[in-house]
Parts: sequence; structure tokens; C-alpha cells
Amino acid sequence: MSGHLMGVYNRAPLEVERGQGVRLWSTDGTEYLDCVSGISTNALGHAHPKLVEALKAQADKLWHVSNIYRIPGQDELADMLCDKSFADVVFFANSGTEAVECAIKTARKYHHAKGNVERIDIYGFDGSFHGRTYGGINAAANPNYTEGFGPPMQGFYQLKWGDKDALTAAFESPTTAAIILEPVQGEGGCRATPDEDLRWMRDMADKHGVLIIFDEVQCGMGRTGKLWAHEWAGMTPDIMAIAKALGGGFPIGACLATAEAASGMTAGAHGSTFGGNPLAMAVGKAAFSEVSSDAILNNVNEVSAYLRQQLSGLQERFPDVVVEVRGKGLLLGLKLVPNNRDFMGWARDEAKLLIAGGGDNLVRILAPLNITLEEAREAVEKLEKTCAFARTKMAG
Repeated sequence: MSGHLMGVYNRAPLEVERGQGVRLWSTDGTEYLDCVSGISTNALGHAHPKLVEALKAQADKLWHVSNIYRIPGQDELADMLCDKSFADVVFFANSGTEAVECAIKTARKYHHAKGNVERIDIYGFDGSFHGRTYGGINAAANPNYTEGFGPPMQGFYQLKWGDKDALTAAFESPTTAAIILEPVQGEGGCRATPDEDLRWMRDMADKHGVLIIFDEVQCGMGRTGKLWAHEWAGMTPDIMAIAKALGGGFPIGACLATAEAASGMTAGAHGSTFGGNPLAMAVGKAAFSEVSSDAILNNVNEVSAYLRQQLSGLQERFPDVVVEVRGKGLLLGLKLVPNNRDFMGWARDEAKLLIAGGGDNLVRILAPLNITLEEAREAVEKLEKTCAFARTKMAG
């Protein structure tokens, strides 16, 4: 292992070599069932043939040109995204946190262009995660990510998740630009905002001239069983950040907005060197076509219903290990009694199952959206084995 890498990752003792579907193999040949999916990113599993084909075909033609030129793939993918969302316009970036940065800038620029220069405040929620850029960490304000990076940025405030009175005050404040939230939190513990609360937020935003930004980087793109997580509530945001599954593992992010919300984003207001390059757009078109299909969304709903039932049974059999089952669709979490990092290690080493961590002592099950029922049953069996092992470790 190289000693020249910056030590910012607490890496698991696993060296990966190749993947196929829901399977991942280490350099020593060990096979794992991968229910991390690059943290909700490899939505079609590893080495999906249509994504591989799209990448290879584009790689032979053109990788990158500057955004000073027209890139046809951007128009095509933007049309696809807007056709299946609330949005009128799209900005392409390279990651989820870059999409969040664009969303924040878009919201503030909207109010500035309207002459409401005092409206700069962005309200987020505890337990949220919006990436690692300065704007992203200040919007989420998790002290684990902000400590040591200087004073808090002006105009960012955090509310307690579920505190309706505080949120009402934020909507009513004359300096509020936008509310930013994940309809279903990922890193924060798989907490889903109730549909009626999302609808209430839409009404309050309209009443007080505030914009709603949804971060669907993790919970969007089919992960909850609908293409966008907010669809369950029958409402829409003004601006939305997406990424992860949009490239199926290839780095793509996008900021979607209504024409009105993006009305301040004129030429020169924002930009990107690599965002929306031909290689990314080719893979993105292939990935989005698959993820947005009825076949994938129906599969998510079928498999997630099975998993939810089975995980609830697991909680009943192992109440000394599993406290609560959370989440929506295939963004599922188990709140644990034992330390979640220990549990992740036991799953990896004893059951050859890869799962992700999360806030509130949670582990997340983030299977590919095309996981089969048979593979889901295998995941449950491996989780049961891990729970049994956890019980013995806790007893001894």
C-alpha cells in the first residue's frame, strides 16, 4: 500500500479488482455481494454491458472539449432529464457536491436578479449531507466535516430535522433564499421526510417567495421506487441536485431547475471545465435510459417490499442487534445496538457481504436497482449470519 496517499480515508482492509453485476472480487479472488454500490452510485451494478458499450464507443471518438463549444450529448441528456422531471434547464457538473454548489448559487442569484439582494440565507437540516465542498459542508454543518476549516460561511443555518416551528420561522424570514434538504437522508440515518411535510413546505415556499432545493444525489434516480424521491409526495422543488446513479459509476452531476428559478444564471454566472464532456454525456444517456425505465422502477418496488419485510423479520429475531428498520425503496438502513463499523466488518469478513455505514449508528443496504429477488434473498441470509455473529460477539 502506498504511503503517498493523503490519509483522509478510513479504508476497509479490502483491495478490489473487478466487479460484475452485484458481485465484487478482491485481488485475492474473494467474492463479495456488493450492497454498497459505490454508495448508491453503481445503480446498475458493476460492468453493465450497455454502459460499457457506451463508454467504449465514445472513447474512440471524443473525450473532452471545452464548454465554449456546443456538445450535442448535453442537449440530448438535458432533454431526457427535463422530459422526466419538473425541470426546464440543466447544468452538468462532475459530482453531487458540485451540483449542490450550483443549486445554492442558482438560488441566491435568483433573488439577486429580482432585486432582493438581502435574500441570501440557506436553511438546511441536522443529519444532512451535501458533499465536501465549502458550500456543501456549510449547508449540512456536520461538525465532523466543518471543524478545522475556518469560521462558518455567512448565510447558512441549520434546523433540527422535524422542527416545524423553526422551519416556519425560516420560511417567514425576509432574508431567506432557499431551504435545502434530502427527501430521504442517506448519510444522516435513512430518515424520510413525511410526504405531508414536503407538501406543506411547497405551500410555505410559494407563500413566502422562498425556493426549495432538493438534494437527490443519493435518494433520486429510482432509488426509492420512483424516478425522483419527491414524486411520492406529489410535489416538486424549484432546484434539484443529482449525481451518483446518473453515471452508473462514471462521475457526473447535474443541477436541474425551473426556468424561473434559473432566471438569474446568465452567461458567465457559472461554469465547469470537465462538466458535461462528451464521455460523461454518452455514459449518462445510457445510464439514465436504463434507470428511468419501467422495468427498473418496478423491480425496485418489488425487491424493496421483499427486503423491507425480511429486514423487519430480522429485527424481530435479533432485537438485541437491530433496533429499527428505516428508509425507502432500496435506500434501507438498520439502526444497530453494536457499533456499526464493527458490524460492517463482521458482514464483510464473516458473510462476504458489503454494506455501508451511516449516521445514528446505522448501516445502509444500497443494492443495485437491478438486483434480483434471488440476490436479495442471499443478502438477507448474509445479514442474518452477521446478526448471529454479532450476538455471539456481544455475549462474549
